Amino acid sequence: MSPVQAITPGTFRQLITLALPIIAVNLGMTLMGSVDTLMIGRVSPEALASVALGNVYFFSLAMLGIGITLVLDPIISQAIGADDPKGVALGVQRGVIIAVLVSIPIAAAMLVSEPVVRFLRQPVELLPQIRIYTALTAPSVLPFLLFSVGRQTLQAMHKVAPVVGAIALANVLNAGLNQLLIFGGLGIPPLGVAGSALATTISRWAMVLGLVYIARRELLPVLHPVRRAAFRWPAIGRMLRLGVPIGLQLEIEMATFGAVAMLMGSFGTLQVASHQVALNLASLTFMVPMGVGMGAAALVGRAVGRGDPIAARAAARSALVLGAGFMCLTALMFLGVPRLLASLYTNDPGVIAFAAVLLPLAGVFQVFDGLQVVSAGILRGLGDTRAPMIINLIGFVVIGLGMSLFLAFRTSLGAVGLWWGLVIGLAAVATILLLRVRVSLRRPLVRVRT
Repeated sequence: MSPVQAITPGTFRQLITLALPIIAVNLGMTLMGSVDTLMIGRVSPEALASVALGNVYFFSLAMLGIGITLVLDPIISQAIGADDPKGVALGVQRGVIIAVLVSIPIAAAMLVSEPVVRFLRQPVELLPQIRIYTALTAPSVLPFLLFSVGRQTLQAMHKVAPVVGAIALANVLNAGLNQLLIFGGLGIPPLGVAGSALATTISRWAMVLGLVYIARRELLPVLHPVRRAAFRWPAIGRMLRLGVPIGLQLEIEMATFGAVAMLMGSFGTLQVASHQVALNLASLTFMVPMGVGMGAAALVGRAVGRGDPIAARAAARSALVLGAGFMCLTALMFLGVPRLLASLYTNDPGVIAFAAVLLPLAGVFQVFDGLQVVSAGILRGLGDTRAPMIINLIGFVVIGLGMSLFLAFRTSLGAVGLWWGLVIGLAAVATILLLRVRVSLRRPLVRVRT
């Protein structure tokens, strides 16, 4: 069966209906960081670089926890497909337990960022501000992970509207708090980087509390009553065995991008700020295929629960076409007007000029980035979590980061070579994951059980 033959109008509509609100949530999550970047960038290039590196440090740690909670994709969607409400409730409650446990070491690591950043040879003048930013965002780790649990649950239920409402609330609050705390007002002195961090932490707590309230009809029945079976450690251990590879898969990708950001610091503050501008724009467009991949995970998972391989293949192929098609369109924009896009973030001529050099490369790598994130979502819906982790390790670390180091420090490309390494690594990951999807969809469907 060809990909075109497998894509039916009904499947495509179902995927778009589910993916659009997920994309809105993804954009909302990224918009919070973009607002922080836009507003702190008006303070100074040093403040922009400090928040950028602080966010890199936060997400390099937090994405491990987020990835572990993504184990709810196959567990809950497959339980819904199999009409197993008890399995749904146990999955959600164990997800909450895991989020609480995982948040403790991550928050602790946020408090000791300075030795790590110093070891990575970042500009000395940025270290105090980075330390302040990471310490003040450490309390936001728990709500960040709990929000992920609620979000994955509602996505599997195809009830994404409450998540959109919660993220919209958080964005409005974050923008207002950024204006107040960064620049001062109402008797509060200008706090700069510290104000940006406080705004982020408060907004993340509001985000998860708002989600629970808005989605109380959907979430309270699976959260209450608390089931004693949810605390069975063998079952939690089985979830972790599935979830940790997802977390490591995302962590490898985030750590690779984080390593490139840190390595960019060895070329200077201007390069770090320019890197952040270009990467932030690429992250905004990345939210679309990421949402498509999440929608594919839910649809494929339900098909697995029903034992319907034809529906699983149709959802997978529809997602690949949709995700790759969008990224090809945005690549043209990055290639066509890079200086205009960079000027939206800063008025510093040096930052704009170097960001305009990086953005065309972002246009190239994001096509591969879209393919790999959709493929990973399909495999997650199938319950295939270990192979993608190994593929990410080889593609991002061995190939991508290895090429970044070589091209940046052993050729005349310099800082630009770091981004060419990302292009090569993403191309490798996307190709191998696509092959894995093809093989996995030909095998018998097996439901994940904990």
